[in-house]
Amino acid sequence: MIGQKALSVLYRQHHQMKCQPLAFREVGFRVHSQHEEDGLLLYLFSLIGTTRKTCVEICAGDGMECNTANLILNHRWLGLQFDGDRANVERATQFYASHPDTRWWPPATVHAWITRDNVDGLIQGNGFSGEVDLLSLDLDGVDYWVWERITCISPRVVVLEFNHLWGPTASVTVPYRDDFVAEFTQYGSDYAGASLAAFVKLGRRKGYRLVGTNAIATNAFFLRDDIACDWLPEIEAGVCFDHPRAQFGMKVRLPGVEHKAWVEV
Repeated sequence: MIGQKALSVLYRQHHQMKCQPLAFREVGFRVHSQHEEDGLLLYLFSLIGTTRKTCVEICAGDGMECNTANLILNHRWLGLQFDGDRANVERATQFYASHPDTRWWPPATVHAWITRDNVDGLIQGNGFSGEVDLLSLDLDGVDYWVWERITCISPRVVVLEFNHLWGPTASVTVPYRDDFVAEFTQYGSDYAGASLAAFVKLGRRKGYRLVGTNAIATNAFFLRDDIACDWLPEIEAGVCFDHPRAQFGMKVRLPGVEHKAWVEV
């Protein structure tokens, strides 16, 4: 906690002193996130600040490995977490109730199967509306259609998982079904989600710009357009796919699923 707060101050100072911007690949680290999203989020919010220190995460698993846990535990954020697995929600509830930093005010952990028709009502029904600092979305499925329908909150930052198998130019998503379940191979959720280009298009319609991804090109970070920061300009999707894992996905994994049902958006 102390180290992260010191690092946050350092980022702000370097920005104020007009130093050279840092690349996303230089600032990532993992505390509770699956990859280096914790470090990337710390970097983003060090530069743009926070308003209410509130976060909503859709598909947070057991709450211990997710994108909002570090902010809730080490930076005193207020959180709302959803998951479709009741056992995950029970583990998350026990975890935050037993942790000394959230024992007296834990995040709301809600068991729900998220659809595009119920997502707004579930968020509002659990006390979140208007501006929030962060929305994290990782359904392994109909993420595109769910983000499209979220209107009850206005996140300053959105982080979401995308399907990098399609590379930087194809704009596709799985078709919408309330009961969609991802199809996995030994490499991961190959038939699921939407391509980065699809999310970039949707983000622009909703007023967001792509500012970076994690190193292996699985999670994208979007910043609301009204939040100005010279260190966080819009980037092109094409610069995000140089990691060997992304290259492997495009060359080896895509042929196994490209014949399945996809919707061009």
